Amino acid sequence: MRIVSLLPSATEIVYALGLGGELVGRTHECDFPTEVSSVPIMTADVGGAPTDSGREIHLRVAGAVHGGSSLYRLDAEALAAARPDLILTQELCDVCAVSYREVTRAVRAIGRETGAETSVVSLEPTSLEGILNSISTVGAMAEAEDEAVGLIEILRERLGAIENRVLERRLSGVRPRRVVCLEWLDPPFAAGHWVPEQVRRAGGWDLLGREGELSQETTWEAVREVDPEQLLLMPCGFDTARTADEFDGMSRPPWFDELRAVRAGETFALDGSGYFSRPGPRIIDGIALLAELFDPEGFVDVAPPEAWVPVGPAYPR
Repeated sequence: MRIVSLLPSATEIVYALGLGGELVGRTHECDFPTEVSSVPIMTADVGGAPTDSGREIHLRVAGAVHGGSSLYRLDAEALAAARPDLILTQELCDVCAVSYREVTRAVRAIGRETGAETSVVSLEPTSLEGILNSISTVGAMAEAEDEAVGLIEILRERLGAIENRVLERRLSGVRPRRVVCLEWLDPPFAAGHWVPEQVRRAGGWDLLGREGELSQETTWEAVREVDPEQLLLMPCGFDTARTADEFDGMSRPPWFDELRAVRAGETFALDGSGYFSRPGPRIIDGIALLAELFDPEGFVDVAPPEAWVPVGPAYPR
């Protein structure tokens, strides 16, 4: 089967199912696993550059939202040349991924020219269970049902082990950590979709996030009002180093250093791109990462390497 993935998370699912050899197209943002670098690219960024600041990226996103356009364009010629049997995409957001309408339009054009039949599958999970269902869907559509069942079983076992350890620590007196997760910094956005669930399963309490709902713009005043024990920075699409750089350069209220999380040295830059933004198998790694941050004595060296770094006055860079 010839598969084109127009989502980084779907690309990760394809490889986790052992189907990397069948992937014939990807987005320009698909960067995991490293083997994907040899797969032809089907998309491009409409504007901006990798060196844009977080504020500049936010302005581009806002402009796309109000203009009803996407930040990405599809290379229809490359897609046709790939001759896909299956295309993995989404239709929840026309801004942060290639427009679903654009994909289906290109597929219809390919069908008229070649007579080829291409299946287009939309993946739109909003919870951990939804992510596992996405894996099952890809497995079914790619004729890898057994591989999908095996992968889901492994992920459930890993999640169960983390949750059991969290419960053991809770019974021994370790209380849930009160945290705020931010999926954008300037302006701040409280986490949504599966991230608050990741926090809960790892033994924390996200004070501003809402499970299963879109991330919501908030204010630093709202953060000060709940005054979290930990402040977790995980901008969508940014790795740890990029997040730390954005934190260093962002504008902050004059009282920012008075926040409890900042005073205690409990402000962290996380790899949002790898473990929180993409609804794929590494979401479980994100839960392990959070468990280590919430309870470092109970979870020793379980976080992926270079997945987080402390930031703030106590940690000058």
